[in-house]
Amino acid sequence: MTGPDAATAVTACGQAARAAAPHLRAAPGDAVDAALHAMARLLGETAPAVLAANAADVSAGEAAGLGRGLLDRLALGEARIAEMARQISLLAGAPFPPAHRRLRDLPGGFFLDERRVPVGVIGANYEARPNVTVDVASQLLKSRNAGVLRTGAAALRSATALFDHVITPALAEAGLDPGALQLVRSADRQAATELVARPGLIPLVILRGSGETTRALAAAAARHGVRTLAHADGGGVLYLDRAADPGLAAELITASLDRLGVCNRLNLLLVHAQAWDRMLGVAEKALRGRGVAASMPPHDHPLGHEWALDAGREATVTVAPVDGPSHAAAVANEATSGLAASVVTADPDAARAFLDGYAGTGAFWNASTRLLDGFRLRGVPETGINVDHVPGPRGPVTFEDLCLRQYVVTPANGAATP
Repeated sequence: MTGPDAATAVTACGQAARAAAPHLRAAPGDAVDAALHAMARLLGETAPAVLAANAADVSAGEAAGLGRGLLDRLALGEARIAEMARQISLLAGAPFPPAHRRLRDLPGGFFLDERRVPVGVIGANYEARPNVTVDVASQLLKSRNAGVLRTGAAALRSATALFDHVITPALAEAGLDPGALQLVRSADRQAATELVARPGLIPLVILRGSGETTRALAAAAARHGVRTLAHADGGGVLYLDRAADPGLAAELITASLDRLGVCNRLNLLLVHAQAWDRMLGVAEKALRGRGVAASMPPHDHPLGHEWALDAGREATVTVAPVDGPSHAAAVANEATSGLAASVVTADPDAARAFLDGYAGTGAFWNASTRLLDGFRLRGVPETGINVDHVPGPRGPVTFEDLCLRQYVVTPANGAATP
């Protein structure tokens, strides 16, 4: 499609979502959860159609020369479909947070309440990740926000199948307006730019994808007055302290590299200089076991270079020495995105020094950074992981975060807050 056609497509989706938003905001919890249960069921019932569309996407991606990381994100498979359905079922059973709460009594006979108000319409732009289509759609539905989703050409067949066979029918089955969740059915990259250019229709957009693309879209959104929750960069850090158990270190390295295309995989391995000779062999053996190469010093790239986004070189981990836990935390802060970092040590003082010094989104002790995931960490799917250093939702963003805070003042002798 050409640019103007992409603009028309995004506008039409935004208008449809905005029209349906008030009905979704007022929907009873039972109807919302019924739609989620229907989505989970339909994922299983229509898996052949979804997998056929996904196979076409993967085949086209392979022909286009997509790297191992992108292909890993793109492929679904029966096991991943089943896991998506399981997570949505659990989301349906998650309690809704209170719509309002009493904060305090005010002078003059007034009450102060805090309300949770849906945003209205939320956009989402993501790349070759078909599962994100369901993750975001389910989170928007649970938070009673309408949505406009846009994915890249690589995953468009899969996203279309998920909308046509799972998401839209589930809304209709539960008696909700199917127009509440929209998919921009355009392979034109201009559609992403159009998505962040309509503050009147789509005031908030979730951005997931490669760093440069996401940063460019966030900058464009800011120029148009559109707010974003951006997940631009990733890369997990693992620090092996001088008191690290070699067996646990090997176990965590292996566990952190089960998938090479995800943001929270092991990307930078830091080793205490005093344990370098003892731990390096352990680390290299664990890396080889995953078919991963070590980038050793001196490095010809930044320490925080994100290998998951480096097509053809995804199977790489940067290895570097540090002087101790405080130095390791400083390197993780300065050289990486601040997504997640873990310390491996039997020394509580060393662990505390690392955890206190690290300012990133997720900090772990003797655990894999792969735990920084909405479902693993918080028990529900996520829309993305926000690493911004500003107040607001940080870390895995879930349905509980997709709301606006409203202060309501009422007289003590007035009607109860609805």
